[in-house]
Amino acid sequence: MSQQGYVATPPYSQPQPGIGLSPPHYGHYGDPSHTASPTGMMKPAGPLGATATRGMLPPGPPPPGPHQFGQNGAHATGHPPQRFPGPPPVNNVASSHAPYQPSAQSSYPGPISTSSVTQLGSQLSAMQINSYGSGMAPPSQGPPGPLSATSLQTPPRPPQPSILQPGSQVLPPPPTTLNGPGASPLPLPMYRPDGLSGPPPPNAQYQPPPLPGQTLGAGYPPQQANSGPQMAGAQLSYPGGFPGGPAQMAGPPQPQKKLDPDSIPSPIQVIENDRASRGGQVYATNTRGQIPPLVTTDCMIQDQGNASPRFIRCTTYCFPCTSDMAKQAQIPLAAVIKPFATIPSNESPLYLVNHGESGPVRCNRCKAYMCPFMQFIEGGRRYQCGFCNCVNDVPPFYFQHLDHIGRRLDHYEKPELSLGSYEYVATLDYCRKSKPPNPPAFIFMIDVSYSNIKNGLVKLICEELKTMLEKIPKEEQEETSAIRVGFITYNKVLHFFNVKSNLAQPQMMVVTDVGEVFVPLLDGFLVNYQESQSVIHNLLDQIPDMFADSNENETVFAPVIQAGMEALKILFQPQTNVYDSLAKDCVAHGCSVTLFLFPSQYVDVASLGLVPQLTGGTLYKYNNFQMHLDRQQFLNDLRNDIEKKIGFDAIMRVRTSTGFRATDFFGGILMNNTTDVEMAAIDCDKAVTVEFKHDDKLSEDSGALIQCAVLYTTISGQRRLRIHNLGLNCSSQLADLYKSCETDALINFFAKSAFKAVLHQPLKVIREILVNQTAHMLACYRKNCASPSAASQLILPDSMKVLPVYMNCLLKNCVLLSRPEISTDERAYQRQLVMTMGVADSQLFFYPQLLPIHTLDVKSTMLPAAVRCSESRLSEEGIFLLANGLHMFLWLGVSSPPELIQGIFNVPSFAHINTDMTLLPEVGNPYSQQLRMIMGIIQQKRPYSMKLTIVKQREQPEMVFRQFLVEDKGLYGGSSYVDFLCCVHKEICQLLN
Repeated sequence: MSQQGYVATPPYSQPQPGIGLSPPHYGHYGDPSHTASPTGMMKPAGPLGATATRGMLPPGPPPPGPHQFGQNGAHATGHPPQRFPGPPPVNNVASSHAPYQPSAQSSYPGPISTSSVTQLGSQLSAMQINSYGSGMAPPSQGPPGPLSATSLQTPPRPPQPSILQPGSQVLPPPPTTLNGPGASPLPLPMYRPDGLSGPPPPNAQYQPPPLPGQTLGAGYPPQQANSGPQMAGAQLSYPGGFPGGPAQMAGPPQPQKKLDPDSIPSPIQVIENDRASRGGQVYATNTRGQIPPLVTTDCMIQDQGNASPRFIRCTTYCFPCTSDMAKQAQIPLAAVIKPFATIPSNESPLYLVNHGESGPVRCNRCKAYMCPFMQFIEGGRRYQCGFCNCVNDVPPFYFQHLDHIGRRLDHYEKPELSLGSYEYVATLDYCRKSKPPNPPAFIFMIDVSYSNIKNGLVKLICEELKTMLEKIPKEEQEETSAIRVGFITYNKVLHFFNVKSNLAQPQMMVVTDVGEVFVPLLDGFLVNYQESQSVIHNLLDQIPDMFADSNENETVFAPVIQAGMEALKILFQPQTNVYDSLAKDCVAHGCSVTLFLFPSQYVDVASLGLVPQLTGGTLYKYNNFQMHLDRQQFLNDLRNDIEKKIGFDAIMRVRTSTGFRATDFFGGILMNNTTDVEMAAIDCDKAVTVEFKHDDKLSEDSGALIQCAVLYTTISGQRRLRIHNLGLNCSSQLADLYKSCETDALINFFAKSAFKAVLHQPLKVIREILVNQTAHMLACYRKNCASPSAASQLILPDSMKVLPVYMNCLLKNCVLLSRPEISTDERAYQRQLVMTMGVADSQLFFYPQLLPIHTLDVKSTMLPAAVRCSESRLSEEGIFLLANGLHMFLWLGVSSPPELIQGIFNVPSFAHINTDMTLLPEVGNPYSQQLRMIMGIIQQKRPYSMKLTIVKQREQPEMVFRQFLVEDKGLYGGSSYVDFLCCVHKEICQLLN
């Protein structure tokens, strides 16, 4: 089979009669030409909230129309055969907690014979866990094979059993660092996960309590088990299916073993181990191909010739030498590039290199910029390009003699020779039409329709802008910002304001013909804030009163963006009513749009969101906005957005050394050709993920080199080039490839490639491809890198041992599930957010942080040790804080200690807590101060303000919180971590057979 990306195409991916689809293959989800056509501009259906644009905006909602991605879920026809079997149909009995009943539809539906269900059940019922595969030494001794690995062991499958034989016993797993001191072979007692007394409800899903002497996490008391008899015929639940079902066992009831969740690889343990070994240290980038600390580990980065991992992270730091090897492993070769990532104050800022009118020194052939990968020869008169091997003359102004090892004498004096990241001052050749750029401008566009006036949103925005405009970004050495500002209000017409500094009062001009938008004034619309401060404040005071009597609920959106763009380029053009064309026009004129949405109904985010996404802006969404609850979240977002580090009118080019090239790009970008990534703006939170493919062999000696160059305009109007360089290793050994993987970056790539594919592929097919590729990567490792072991063992590379749990989190995300409970707008919103995320943000988004707050040490500044995201880790006596970058929850057990409740909420008991609050009260005690400080630390590193939700155990809002316990079965479909691991194991076994 020549299909790209498979070791060997497995039998279950072959096309079958009547199905008509070729097997999916790695990295390509379908023909992009089949994307849905963009929604046209229509009259909006109702009120919407205010906006700000960078050109900063808020729109009015168009009516429902074709979406950028539809509800193309598991019922679409023409799918490859099902690879993720669900259980046979069962009659589910509701548990005592009706609101938490899992959804009835499998996220991976598909018929399966009873014999295969029982066969897998028999295989899994005796599953054992070991840290290392058979024949592999414990970690302290070092593995005899090329890599350390985590293995799950199961006995070989019996030949097609029809019933589960009772009475089988398994030996306990040996003691390891993963599973603690070892388990007793006695049947495990059960406890009710809902914490209620009495016998367990029928068909509830159970997990074993902690083993004797074992705790569930640092400082976390073991949960008390309510012992009870094992259920007869308890059946393992399969991905997307339900626990329980008709008994499949013959003979008397027997205990049924389940995989112990404590003994499978833990993301928390991986994170803590990396922090323990690399946290707080200096990470120097002088070694090619070295793997950086995880994104969850705080350390100081010292640039010594390769770009900081803050700027570039790779899916693997060792590329395979040949394309055949890459296809065999199926590990994506990709880099997540965050060109404007924030540099901490204790690290050196980027150096600025200015060669005057001569401009940057570049290779004559491939146009790569001077960097540490260039080799100087012939006494320093020439240099050989590290990317294309072309020999170039050194310009006379740049000549320098070489020392005894062939290095220039000024090597450490020039950032471009000794550092991985730096900037060049660009010459006029790099400017549009060879003219210096104008200073950037922020245009604030405010929706003044009836609903926004009535709920106080317009007044809130106007008051806040007075303070925020003082903090518009400026160059460090400048006293004031060079950014100009302008103001537009809109409902069904547009109002432009003249705020020239010599006016006594601002002047308003109205554009009623939104079919052909034009800017009614050229002078006085875009002004320097400091010069026009009094006129601007006057305007902001007047706007809420000016529209106080308005009963206009109809708003326009596309003409608003059009108007902002016209103001920035100051040219007349007819209005285009297609969002895609509008966004492209904005990018062409360097206009970025940031959108603040306040929807109370469907607004077609998939269409509206195209504009901020393609222009490098940001979309903020506040569902059912309530002033007293949500104002702080919105104001925080508005402040952060205005103040963040940003580059304008940017073009990015990624160059590579010979043998491979960049083939695909994901992010808030526009591409009019195959190489230039265009962004009207790019800020410190935005990342672009780049995939690479071989076009020749790679050399182990020279490695694989990447150079990312971003041409942009600074906030003071200077044209610059920001350069990031990174050298990776190459190897002809698969073991080296697996040893160098970074799971967090892999998940970032898989999420973006899958979320891009939802525009033109059925969701079921995408999910199957993700599962299939996970199995292929792990099967290839097992076959080619691991020590010989029993076929029943699941062996995971040490660098990828938490890949299955993260992949399962991705599969359960609402973007990849087509469920009526999840609105199309919410799916479109989350899809857009992920497409621009860096590695740290996507890691937290898919696997939230869960902290046991009741273990807080008020004398320490350390965060409490996190616990795994599962209901089994919660306790009635506990208080837990959960954050995923968008949401923050404080979960309170029904038996939370009264002294902690008093300390946090200043109320006497659990019953007195007001769950409507979104900010914790300022209670003057160490416990309250410590908790608020922890929340601040978590929030500080995230691009979106996380609204706090207070959740009490066993109350209805807990259902929302439970969606984020990602190791458990999904409320809207999707398997638990344990079940997903079992099914991946089954796929691997099929591949190896």
